[in-house]
Amino acid sequence: MTTLTRRRLLGAGAAATAGLFGLPLEALAQAARGGVLVIGTTQKPRHLNSAVQSGIATMAPAAQLFASPLRMDAQWKPQPYLAERWELSPDNRSVTLFLRKDAVFHDGRPVTAEDVKFSLEAIRDNHPFTSMYGPLNAVTIPDRHTAVVRLAEPHPALLLAMSTSLTPIIPAHVFAGGDLKVHPRNASPVGSGPFKLVEFKPGEHLVLERFDRFFLKNLPRLDRLIFKEYKDPGSLVLAFEAGEIDAAPQLTGLELARARRVAGAQVIDKAAPAVGPLVWLAFNLKNPKLTDKRVRQAISFAIDREFVVKGLAGGTVQRSTGPIASGSPFYSAEVERYDHNPGKALQLLDAAGLKPGADGNRFTLEIDCPPGFAALTAIQEYLRPALAKVGIAVTVRNSPDFPTWARRVAGQQFEATMDGVWNWGDPVIGVHRTWLSSNIRPGVIWSNTQSYSSPKVDELLAAAAREMNLARRTALYKEFQKIVVDDCPVAFVIESTWGEAWGRKVDNPPRGIWGNIDSLAEVGMRKA
Repeated sequence: MTTLTRRRLLGAGAAATAGLFGLPLEALAQAARGGVLVIGTTQKPRHLNSAVQSGIATMAPAAQLFASPLRMDAQWKPQPYLAERWELSPDNRSVTLFLRKDAVFHDGRPVTAEDVKFSLEAIRDNHPFTSMYGPLNAVTIPDRHTAVVRLAEPHPALLLAMSTSLTPIIPAHVFAGGDLKVHPRNASPVGSGPFKLVEFKPGEHLVLERFDRFFLKNLPRLDRLIFKEYKDPGSLVLAFEAGEIDAAPQLTGLELARARRVAGAQVIDKAAPAVGPLVWLAFNLKNPKLTDKRVRQAISFAIDREFVVKGLAGGTVQRSTGPIASGSPFYSAEVERYDHNPGKALQLLDAAGLKPGADGNRFTLEIDCPPGFAALTAIQEYLRPALAKVGIAVTVRNSPDFPTWARRVAGQQFEATMDGVWNWGDPVIGVHRTWLSSNIRPGVIWSNTQSYSSPKVDELLAAAAREMNLARRTALYKEFQKIVVDDCPVAFVIESTWGEAWGRKVDNPPRGIWGNIDSLAEVGMRKA
């Protein structure tokens, strides 16, 4: 990438902005010796501590700032990372982590078993994925570099949960004390990973540099890593086409097709298979308009998913049928599909006592959407004419930025919203959190923000969370999916797989189960 291109990337205002070391971003990029990788993103992190925050906005940079106990390879097998080896107990109720003795935090303090204990307990107590470490009883410390993770019951997804960036190991000496969710160091953390923080300017960019004392020899390969924010996927792809950025992740549909036409582009289709993205229309079940499941079912029948798949997404996605993505071994197709049926929708609305008024409308519905996701915005706009056909007058409410949308939805100040919620490898990690009544947590985004409560679903998920037998777990999840789809707390719309586009100078782009939200320590830049 040329100096001119760097200047175009950073812009006059950004180039004039002094970095943490007194240098503008452009000078930081030019000064790099082992290569600079610039990743474009539409994600806008509020902070960088993934121990208390889910979502790619935080998790992508956090995977570079923090190391996890384990990593997962492309075959979903655990590999050493901070833990050089581990031992599972015969009863599956504990795992012993044997930590590397040469790992240090970015301030030079050693990474110890005390930090592992602090981090796992912090995640258990603060992360929105409550079921991920729900069974964690305690972490005991036989010695400075050994941590024993003790569980109340077997946890079939424990090793996956310990991988990047679900379990960042954060320093106890920095984060102990106070409320971790609003800790002042969340935006300027001391990490344990391959890169350390240089500058974080929310809404603009994030600059990381190589940590020379990283515990893996000769890694990371890059000298510097820059995340550059864009307002939407269209702007992101334009920057990739112009050579202003080296990577454009999380692309779908037409944007992915455009990126594929860039000379030398390395496009990874179906990147990050562990994520399992689902797109749905979520209902606030505390809103009086939506308490009757017949109303929610009517809305779902009014949605033409075939049009969404072919007309809006150009056939690059597939329709969704329930809370577990079809690529999961626990997926069941034996549910109500909600095929497009406006007549059925009208019958259900009539049965619910919602008769059309003089203007033909039965009621109004305000629909939100997280900003920066073109595919979700297109569906949001489509719902206006689609629901008008059954007498529901849709008002589209847009948020100026992601934090505003997140506050509205997490605070349950919404009627319905488009959303993308992901499986995260195993249902215990990414599915349970959305449906457990115990995870109705006002103020926490991507928890049970629908306020859905079903004693039977709670019972099934509790059993599945401790069941180590695959066949029995599958049966439990099959029943769970049937109940949730019938209750219709959300209208399932599509499964959205995405691709990642990497420039021709990028060497060894990530191809593991987490895509670019895994460590990028092995990624390099070829010389011109």
